[in-house]
Amino acid sequence: MPLVSMTEMLKKAKAEGYAVGQFNINNLEFTQAILQAAESEKSPVILGVSEGAGRYIGGFKTVVKMVEGLLEDYNVTVPVAIHLDHGSSFDKCKEAIDAGFTSVMIDASHDPFEENIATTSKVVEYAHSKGVSVEAELGTVGGQEDDVSGSIIYADANECVELVKRTGIDCLAPALGSVHGPYKGEPNLGFKEMEEIGNLTGVPLVLHGGTGIPTKDIQRSISLGTAKINVNTENQIASAKVVREVLAAKPNEYDPRKYLGPARDAIKETVIGKMREFGSSQKA
Repeated sequence: MPLVSMTEMLKKAKAEGYAVGQFNINNLEFTQAILQAAESEKSPVILGVSEGAGRYIGGFKTVVKMVEGLLEDYNVTVPVAIHLDHGSSFDKCKEAIDAGFTSVMIDASHDPFEENIATTSKVVEYAHSKGVSVEAELGTVGGQEDDVSGSIIYADANECVELVKRTGIDCLAPALGSVHGPYKGEPNLGFKEMEEIGNLTGVPLVLHGGTGIPTKDIQRSISLGTAKINVNTENQIASAKVVREVLAAKPNEYDPRKYLGPARDAIKETVIGKMREFGSSQKA
């Protein structure tokens, strides 16, 4: 199945009351595991690629070719999008789109509001001309992920409405208390604000920092219009744990397949659990 944008998969998810997972790919094994999980669960899936991961893998074109090769070799039949996570500029978003990404996030949330509108509008115009979906952010998601860090700043509902109306984005990530990376203590999400923003904008909402959020909070977020949930840290922790265990048990092991293979299996199991939790299993 060819790569698709996020637009239709998120509209369907919002209408039917589930969320599609964005699982970040960090190397070949992550990509294999996530696609295997999606196919086995018959779930749509979004492959998130940060700018840092794109550099690590070799570049945006390499990312696209790797994914396309796996889709063919694995006979993947479910909808798959490749999404630029936290695109830092119009130029980076354009580079990803030109390489074959089917979705981009422009994160101009750190800029003054009018600058955010201007940058996001420019990305939307180019992306939509290529059939590519666009996500934007308002407020600041806490924590640290790759090149992105910040303290939590809640999104303003009126600004969210204006951003959606003036830019034509396909989905919105309003910062409402989630963080990138592990949580210190219990997550505290702004459900009242989430409901208000969901009702006022009408677009699918995105929840960043999906690792460590209790299932009841995930379900409540979905009921309030969240149709995309991002997960990366949980897969990284699961895979690293297995690598440590394998090498502790066999300190002389040097074949990377012998420790990265089990790590890949751990990622697959984690992703399957998330797909079931988000309700996207059997929705492809």
